Amino acid sequence: MHLLRGAVRTYAWGSRTAIAEFTGRKSPTAHPEAELWFGAHPGDPAFLQTDDGEESLLEVLHEDPEGQLGNVALARFGDTLPFLVKVLAADEPLSLQAHPSAEQAAEGYAREDKLGIPVTAPTRNYRDRSHKPELLVALGPFEALAGFRPVARTVELMRALAVTDLDPYVGLLADQSDADGLRALFTTWITAPQPDLDVLVPAVLDGAIHYIRSGKKKFAAEAKTVLELGERYPGDAGVLAALLLNRISLKPGEGIYLGAGNLHAYLHGVGVEVMANSDNVLRGGLTPKHVDVPELLRVLDFTPTPEGDLRPETVTDGMELIYQTPAPEFAVSVLTIEGEQLGHEIDAPARHDGPQILLCTEGSTVVHAKSSTLTLERGSAAWVAADDGPIRLVAAQPTTLFRATVGI
Repeated sequence: MHLLRGAVRTYAWGSRTAIAEFTGRKSPTAHPEAELWFGAHPGDPAFLQTDDGEESLLEVLHEDPEGQLGNVALARFGDTLPFLVKVLAADEPLSLQAHPSAEQAAEGYAREDKLGIPVTAPTRNYRDRSHKPELLVALGPFEALAGFRPVARTVELMRALAVTDLDPYVGLLADQSDADGLRALFTTWITAPQPDLDVLVPAVLDGAIHYIRSGKKKFAAEAKTVLELGERYPGDAGVLAALLLNRISLKPGEGIYLGAGNLHAYLHGVGVEVMANSDNVLRGGLTPKHVDVPELLRVLDFTPTPEGDLRPETVTDGMELIYQTPAPEFAVSVLTIEGEQLGHEIDAPARHDGPQILLCTEGSTVVHAKSSTLTLERGSAAWVAADDGPIRLVAAQPTTLFRATVGI
C-alpha cells in the first residue's frame, strides 16, 4: 500500500482554487485545474510514493500484474487497471459530449490507426480501445446536463419559451416516435449552416430572457442554463441541444451514471468520477476542440431517459454506501467513519481480492494493510494492491473515504 500522487490536468473550464484547496496546496493556481487523475492511464498515470522514490503506477502494474491486480482482475482485463478515479472541478461548462460503446471504441481506434492519425493528434476521436461508462458523485452542489429528456416535457419547454422560430422544430418532434424525433431534431441543429444558427440561437436566448423576466419557475433553471451557454458560445449549435437534455442538480453524495451514447455536459461543481480506464470523448459543441459530427451521431443513443434513470441506486452495508452500476470495470462505494466508530480499529468490508484506490474527501484516517500503514487526509489517495488487502481503518474525527475497486 502506498500513497498516490495524482496527475493534475489543466483545462480552460477548470478551477484555480477547488483542486488546490482540496489537496492542501496554495491557491489560486497559475492555471485552471480541471481534473486530478488517480489511475494508470498511459496518458497520465499516478505515481506511488515509495521509500525508493516515486514509481509510476503504470510501470508497477507491468512489473507485477498478479500481485497488484489479483488473479480475477488479471483474467478479466489483462495487465491493466480497468478503472480510473478522478476529482473533477468545473468552474465553467464542459463540452457537450458522449462516449462510445466497447465495440465502437475498438472499431474506431483501429480505423483511425489505419488512417495514420497519431493518438495525440487533436483531431483523433479514439485514444484507446475502451468504452467509458462513468459514475460522478457530487462533493458539493453540482450542475449537469445529461440524457435526452422525455419528449413531452421538451415540447412543453420549447413552447414555454414562446419563440416562433422554434415552432417548426416542435412539429418535427411531434411527427415521429420519440427517439426518431430527437435524432431528426438534433441532427438538424448540429448540422445547420452557421447563418441559420446565427438567427435561431439569438431568438432562443431572447425567449429565455423573457421567460426569466416573467417570474415563471417551472423551466427557470433550463432558461438560465441556455443563457449562460449562449453567452460563452454564441452561435453554437450546442446551445440548442441543451434544450433537449435533462437539467440535473446534485446534492453532495448524489450521483449520476452515464453509459455509452449518453449526451451530456457537466456545468459547474466538484465531484469524484470513476470510469472505465479510457479517454475517448466525442464532442458535439460548446468547445473550441475538435468536433466530429458524423462520428458523434453514430454513437449517440437518442432514447429518452428520465432524470431518475440516470441516478444509480445505493445500498448501505454498515459503514459503506455502495453505488450500484452495471459497469464491469469498476465498483464505487463511500466508507464513512463517525460516532461510536471513532477511535476504534474498524475492518473495512471486503468485497473481493482485487486492487483498491482509496480517496479521502473529508477528515483523516490511519489505514492498515498487510504490508504497511499510512495516514490518509483530505485530498490524498492510496493504492492498495490486491495482495495487500483487506484493510482496517482508525479515525479520530469524522472521515469519508471513496473506494474504487474492480466490478464484481
